[in-house]
Amino acid sequence: MGEQVAEPLRKFASSRICKVSGFSTELVEFHSEEPVLHILFIPGNPGIVSFYKKFIEAMYENFEGRASITGIGHVSHTKKTCVTRRTFSLQDQINHKVDFIKQELQDTKIPVIMVGHSIGSYICLEILKISPLQGVKLTVALYPFLTRNKGSFKQDFIGFISRSSILSAAVSTLSYSLGLLPTRVKSFLVRRSLGPSWTSSAVDIIATNLLEYQTMRSILFMTLTEFEELAEDPDWSFIRSKQGEIAILFGDDDHWGPLTLLEEISKQAPDVHLAVEKEGHTHAFCCTDAGSVWVADHVASLIKIRILSAET
Repeated sequence: MGEQVAEPLRKFASSRICKVSGFSTELVEFHSEEPVLHILFIPGNPGIVSFYKKFIEAMYENFEGRASITGIGHVSHTKKTCVTRRTFSLQDQINHKVDFIKQELQDTKIPVIMVGHSIGSYICLEILKISPLQGVKLTVALYPFLTRNKGSFKQDFIGFISRSSILSAAVSTLSYSLGLLPTRVKSFLVRRSLGPSWTSSAVDIIATNLLEYQTMRSILFMTLTEFEELAEDPDWSFIRSKQGEIAILFGDDDHWGPLTLLEEISKQAPDVHLAVEKEGHTHAFCCTDAGSVWVADHVASLIKIRILSAET
């Protein structure tokens, strides 16, 4: 019998709490010993970066340990980082990411790739405008939320709740009330509402962090400011100036980033790399194993073709 070849041990992303501008922030990261690039990942809303752990690990495996990866969460969106009696706007979250870059990535000598999901895509583009980070070679937007999809029932409904202080408080109070239930009951209710495809870790993250009064208020307040900020069209002039450095992945049926936006981008900035995911993964791709792996493979392939192959 031939000798069995031992499979390499799978590496897992580490999580830590980091202080940025006086506020606690959750990071999920890999530190490569000999990195050829650094990927900075910014989540959507809720900005709980641990939702994306499988996605980040799948990207790391794609680069066989040659990439350092940092995923940074939004302030006050988790139980551990919650700031009592304060909420943070979309602009606050953008400023927070810029402060993090100044604090942690300012001296990076290797190419930097920014990857954003949903409203994280918008945050990445805003960072490009104001960040001191000079080494950004590519910005990848996943299932982007770059402008309001007027006429979308789901967006209108969410916007209606976020604009009402009474409804926002009511939803947050309901979340808190559900959070008082036993852990097993909470997990059962979350699982029943989300469906069997969601991972156990995603269910646990929701039961732990979203069923809290203050985190829900923070999430809804950020949503309110998103809808206010994104009521106007995207900054086409800026996107055109960076179009060779931007790639966007749309979902085939995604109300946050509809295909009408893809059509508009193709007209306004034809050199932006556009792709459409048609594998059936939803906007919340990070909450399923299959979605996490597929999107990670897509991002890694883009980076290898657009950045690494160009430098060899």
